[in-house]
Amino acid sequence: MNELLNLAVDPAAWAALITLIVMEVVLGIDNLIFISILSNKLPEEHRQRVRRIGISLALIMRLVLLSTIAFIVGLVHPVFDLGIAGPTGPHGEPSFETAFSWRDLILLAGGLFLIWKATKEIHHTVDPNQESHDVLDKTGAAISNVGSAIFQIILLDLVFSIDSILTAVGMTDHLPIMVIAVLVAVTVMLLAADPLANFINNNPTVVMLALGFLLMIGTVLIAEAFGMHVPKGYIYTAMAFSAAVEGLNMMSRRAAAKKKAAAGEH
Repeated sequence: MNELLNLAVDPAAWAALITLIVMEVVLGIDNLIFISILSNKLPEEHRQRVRRIGISLALIMRLVLLSTIAFIVGLVHPVFDLGIAGPTGPHGEPSFETAFSWRDLILLAGGLFLIWKATKEIHHTVDPNQESHDVLDKTGAAISNVGSAIFQIILLDLVFSIDSILTAVGMTDHLPIMVIAVLVAVTVMLLAADPLANFINNNPTVVMLALGFLLMIGTVLIAEAFGMHVPKGYIYTAMAFSAAVEGLNMMSRRAAAKKKAAAGEH
């Protein structure tokens, strides 16, 4: 209790909490985009339930990982090294390396899976032969796909959860701050789940943009696994710019539709 009171009156603790909440929310939204795209592939009656299961699993994984901080920190120690490294930069660090820790291996597997899944979804979106993919009209297929969706969500929840907790560990030593930030981020995920999923479902071009984001995130995860640090600010600035351009396109399409409707009335 004394520790909580001391943290409550410490400006540095509040600064760390606010910063960590923002970073956790961003990671949570990345996680949520993937959950939304997967759940929107399911029949209407299964979507909300799968989204709730996915977000609940994300919360459980994050809290379980928080309770094993010492173990999680140990994940950054190399378990094997291929002995390959890139040229050194201005600060003496190699541009890439092949000394893999368990965290690196998880990020590598998650990045590859994310790229594979996003590429597959893009192929299905642009493939004119949609009939071959429309298998959700059969009850057995729907049940199978619900299980498949949940399994894929679990895999990516694990990747995002480990990334989330390692971010928290790197920013503060205070467990209460980590717990609060994680709980706030998951609460935001819960509140945003249905609106975001419905928005993505109702705007087909946004689906392609979101899949592009997932490709980029998967590439960044692989780069991180090889020790190539990509500043997150660049990534999220690119995502924000792309989203803004797509927003302008949507406004343009709506204005054109209204103009066409008004012309039709006359």
